[in-house]
Amino acid sequence: MSVITQFNGPKQSGPEQYAPPDRRLPKKLSEVDQAARAVEEAILSLPRQQADPANDPAVGLSGLIQRVAGPPMEEIDRVIRELQDLRDMLRNERKRVSHEIARYARLNQASMTAMKSIADSLRQRKGASEAAEHLTT
Repeated sequence: MSVITQFNGPKQSGPEQYAPPDRRLPKKLSEVDQAARAVEEAILSLPRQQADPANDPAVGLSGLIQRVAGPPMEEIDRVIRELQDLRDMLRNERKRVSHEIARYARLNQASMTAMKSIADSLRQRKGASEAAEHLTT
């Protein structure tokens, strides 16, 4: 059996019998799978051109992805920096407000103490003046 007959299968009639095997229409789905495998193997067996990265499709695809994803990634980074700045500002404001509240509480306590002292003095004075009135009457 010749190599051509073995590869092509049964003898075909018409112009297809003279076409190269890789250009003939497959008869069955399994032949399609076999043809796909043959193409894959041929592609995988090709030597890689590493001397010129510009011709490498993977580098071109990587560059394309970087160009497409670059601006959104930069925008995300900018938003993250803004959020970090906002977080720092909120922390500083929390400290400032905490100090203001503590200062207000101390001032309030001092005011309450002063008011009690004034009220006690007024009571004593009122009591002294009432006692003086009783003595004069």
